[in-house]
Amino acid sequence: MIDRAGFADFLRRRRELLRPADIGLTDTVRRRTPGLRRDEVARLANISTDYYARLEQCRGANPSEAIVAALARALRCDLDQRDHLYHLAGFPAPPRRHGGHIRPGLLSLMDRLTDVPVCVLNDLGEVLRQNALADLAMGTTEQRPGRGRNVVWKWFTEPSLRVFFPEEDWPRHSLAHVRDLRATYSRRSDDADVTQLVNALLRASEEFRGLWERHEVANHSFDHKRLLHPTVGVLHLNCEVLLTPETDTRVLAFFPVEGTDTREKLDLLRVLGTQDFHTIR
Repeated sequence: MIDRAGFADFLRRRRELLRPADIGLTDTVRRRTPGLRRDEVARLANISTDYYARLEQCRGANPSEAIVAALARALRCDLDQRDHLYHLAGFPAPPRRHGGHIRPGLLSLMDRLTDVPVCVLNDLGEVLRQNALADLAMGTTEQRPGRGRNVVWKWFTEPSLRVFFPEEDWPRHSLAHVRDLRATYSRRSDDADVTQLVNALLRASEEFRGLWERHEVANHSFDHKRLLHPTVGVLHLNCEVLLTPETDTRVLAFFPVEGTDTREKLDLLRVLGTQDFHTIR
């Protein structure tokens, strides 16, 4: 059962403790009270301001697990605070190693890396969060949990999206996805979320089945990617992968390759704004 009063009080207290700088905002608005405004938290959690206000006022529909997870990230909760928020909402706390939670320190890192595309994925390939430049360079990602934001699933089941990568690079990207998922499967083969994804891919993709049977396994820490952007052309990016084994998340930072015009193209994208297209990594 949800503890509505406790849940609302926790939201208010966390919001009042945060400052705009904590979430990468420039504080240009004169504030009558300390902390963030409700609309700022709502925007970070990708929910309406009205709904968030009702939660703080003990009104409205009970939040789903996905909304609780989004609020925990928006309010920069550490794992203990996240677990407490789940408890107040009436849900069991997610497993510590693969609960999809992003540590406040990683969120702060993303807030400060504004001149390169950055995204955070879990060990199944689900995009948990990405910064504004990643949206501009690689397309926005679905906010709902599950396979709609899983780059491995989309790579093998939505081949039309591969047009954003040179065709000669497809085999390399396919193998990299399978090797990474194999590494996760080796660590967590008893976990239902892992086996469900692998079994679904085995049923859906002949290419995946063939690569999976090779038993190749590796966690990548570096990659070079060429992205065919529909507006600015080819982006040459070096992908640095920072692993966080204690929470099974990885930070991907995409740096322009020296000697190319990618830096200028990324700067141009920041001026042009979000493009209406979708791609995968």
